[in-house]
Amino acid sequence: MSKTETLEDFYRHKLNEIPPNLSRDLGHFNAFRLEDYHKVGKAPIQYARRDYYKISLIRGHFVYHYADKSLEVEGTTLLFFNPQVPYTMQPLDDTRSGFFCIFREEFFSEYMRNNLRELPMYAVGGKPAYPLNEAQDRNVAQVFEKMLEELQSDYRFKYDLIRNYIMEMVHYALKMQPSERLYQNIDANTRLTNVFTELLERQFPIESPSQKFSLRSAKDFASQLNVHVNHLNRAIKLSTGKTTTGHIAERLASEAKALLKHTDWNISQISDCLGFEEPAHFNHFFKKQTNLTPTAFRN
Repeated sequence: MSKTETLEDFYRHKLNEIPPNLSRDLGHFNAFRLEDYHKVGKAPIQYARRDYYKISLIRGHFVYHYADKSLEVEGTTLLFFNPQVPYTMQPLDDTRSGFFCIFREEFFSEYMRNNLRELPMYAVGGKPAYPLNEAQDRNVAQVFEKMLEELQSDYRFKYDLIRNYIMEMVHYALKMQPSERLYQNIDANTRLTNVFTELLERQFPIESPSQKFSLRSAKDFASQLNVHVNHLNRAIKLSTGKTTTGHIAERLASEAKALLKHTDWNISQISDCLGFEEPAHFNHFFKKQTNLTPTAFRN
């Protein structure tokens, strides 16, 4: 699996230039027409985590690999990519067109009460892809056109307007799949669960065999969060309906699938970086989670 791609990597490898002052532009926002982007960028897109958010409107036939899942899509799709989750796009034809925009979390953090990761499409296990019909395609494309127009303007508050356009697309997608979780009141249990989830996600993706998954138990997380393990278990159970151990196992299995599918590391290397003392323990865990051995899943 490739290392995390930074915005600097994106501009250097895909557009052959880095915008001035990018390192001092904490939030950073930019938007592109997909056709122009693919004329310039010839480097293959790697399956990797990015350190920035991305929203794409893509027309065409392709497979997108997201975490441990792969989905073939034909037509128009609105995609929301979470920087914590590795992904890549595999085109199946030469008819791609559309738009995409990129931005760092800081672009919103000072202006948005809720964390972006609390939005359903950016939540762990959330739905990142929304197929669009012709009318929906036109509506979302118009939003991208407005963002491109504002980027070229000298309007003093253009980035405030662009933030509104991004949220317009977010809500457009959410109306297609309503979620009761959006902007719900956050209580103490939910806050603790969110912090636990963020701490869990910080350990992924595993990008080299030398990287180790270290926080493996509820007790490990409780110690890191400075709370009693019973309190952590109770808060997570009340907030999600799942146990702390269940969340850890589910995320560990997801990462194991991604490593088996997208790397050529052997089973022993994968077992070791995921924190298992013996490959046999990893085999037992993986089969319990998926009903397949790691080798059978890879093949």
